Amino acid sequence: MAASVTTFNIDIPRWDQHTFMGRVKHFFNVTDPRTLLVSEHELDSAKALVESCRAGIVPPGTNQEQLFYAKKLYDSAFHPDSGEKMNLIGRMSFQVPGGMAITGCMLQFYRTVPAVVFWQWVNQSFNAIVNYTNRNAASPISLKQIGVAYFTATSTALATAVGLNLYTKRAPSLLARWVPFAAVAAANCVNIPLMRQQELINGITVTDENDNPLGKSKRAAIKGITQVVVSRVAMAAPGMILLPIIMERLEKYPFMKKIQVLHAPLQTILVGGFLVFMVPVACALFPQRSSIALSHLEPDLRQSIVARHGDNVPYVYFNKGL
Repeated sequence: MAASVTTFNIDIPRWDQHTFMGRVKHFFNVTDPRTLLVSEHELDSAKALVESCRAGIVPPGTNQEQLFYAKKLYDSAFHPDSGEKMNLIGRMSFQVPGGMAITGCMLQFYRTVPAVVFWQWVNQSFNAIVNYTNRNAASPISLKQIGVAYFTATSTALATAVGLNLYTKRAPSLLARWVPFAAVAAANCVNIPLMRQQELINGITVTDENDNPLGKSKRAAIKGITQVVVSRVAMAAPGMILLPIIMERLEKYPFMKKIQVLHAPLQTILVGGFLVFMVPVACALFPQRSSIALSHLEPDLRQSIVARHGDNVPYVYFNKGL
């Protein structure tokens, strides 16, 4: 076994997470939809290898590429805080196949209120699963709170979509095509904070540079959740804003009028093309291990940290979630 493997730190990402491009490469790796096809046995084996490596025990003959692949599978399927296997639909690697199918249908079936209601409901159900799966696991949420978050986000999306749908009946058709994005953006601004409300109420654990816990901060939770909301809206924006423009022009051609039954599959495929790139790019907008200056923390937490560590902790760190 090579000496470089025996001292390998498997928790250090393969690419520099302090740079945007490094994070994009990392999330291209983690959100790779092909990991959805990996068997449960292989995922469990990858987790066992990751945990063994963390303990300083690497099976003889294991090389770095095998360790990198095991960490890729681990990051794609297991929660970063709890280490528990995430449900398949809630994994970020499912965003491309799941998101492309639902978004394609939202963009195609936007003309009637029943269709708008159905597909917005499907989308918010999907979002609720994703948000719950990728919450900060250190902040448990009750079934009642999950229900309230789901109901509120779905109601917000439906009210936005149906309201704008009716409002744009006499407006240019392109505006009506943008209604689904407005509904998705509005719902994300409600769904994510509500699904992670315990973090806002109780704060999330912040650590020093060496991952030593320093306390809980509500301001860190606000920063992390805000970043996640921005990332989710950015993830959907290019496909849901640019694709309606593309379809608006394509549908004017005679050949497109002859194949109207294929418009929904076409939009779904095009949405998938956008999401393949936008899922990792949106996830990479902000560092996963986010930071906040000591001076921006709550006064009592700041004083507690200064009392214990003096001026040695200028910044604290936390997992922002996805």
